Amino acid sequence: MNTGSLDTKVVIVTGGAMGIGGSTARRLAGEGARVLIADYIEDAAQANAERIRTAGGEAEALLIDVSKAEDIERMVGHALDRFGALHILVNNVWGSKEPDGSAEDLTESGWDYAMEVGLKSIFRAAKHAVPHIRASGGGSIVNIASVHGLLMAPGKLAYETVKSAVIGMTKQMACDFGPDGIRVNAICPGHIVTERGQAHREKNPGLHDLFVAQYPVRRTGVPDDIANAIRFLVSEEASFITGHTLVVDGGLTIQLQENLGVAQAKYLRDHPDIDLP
Repeated sequence: MNTGSLDTKVVIVTGGAMGIGGSTARRLAGEGARVLIADYIEDAAQANAERIRTAGGEAEALLIDVSKAEDIERMVGHALDRFGALHILVNNVWGSKEPDGSAEDLTESGWDYAMEVGLKSIFRAAKHAVPHIRASGGGSIVNIASVHGLLMAPGKLAYETVKSAVIGMTKQMACDFGPDGIRVNAICPGHIVTERGQAHREKNPGLHDLFVAQYPVRRTGVPDDIANAIRFLVSEEASFITGHTLVVDGGLTIQLQENLGVAQAKYLRDHPDIDLP
């Protein structure tokens, strides 16, 4: 399993049990990194860690809630206690407890929780991780944003705000920590079909085909697409890249929206059996 390009590096992946985080944990462990999988779904996190160990890698799982300051501090401390250093931090978590909406109908508690999980967790993770990444000789932070940080959708005030702010935070942190040998970059995924998404796809394949038709490459993404991009950004091959937002979306956001809208209307006309949500 170990190809050696990240040998001896210590990595924390938040939300590392499944989806993008799960694939990232496996990808980096496959390059020789020692990975701490931090997630609130304990059984899935443990299963992913065991999957990595079975494949010959080194990984450990830790139950945390990124909305709690003490859990994030404990996460960084656990990585240091277990592996003795820290080089790479992947901030992957997003979560919500209430429906998103416009400024008119989103609740304050829904807004607050989204900011706590989506933004404040990144701030707290950097606060606790950066001194140790610096002490380890430098390294890399990758923050997962979204194409929703570049183009807005109605009824998603919390999500669009968080993902837009993640891009800004990334640029600012790159300015602060670059002199310490710490690069900070972001990734904007397009539509990624995770384990949960796959179940929805199987229930409504026509709707998934509609998504596919929106992408110039004529497919939606899979977690490995983002894991591969993260692997590049944390590697020495990307040593002159910082403060950058890498869009990994199969070309979704390069299209003129009027043309895309007409194409979708034609697609729906030709596929009347699609079950729209």
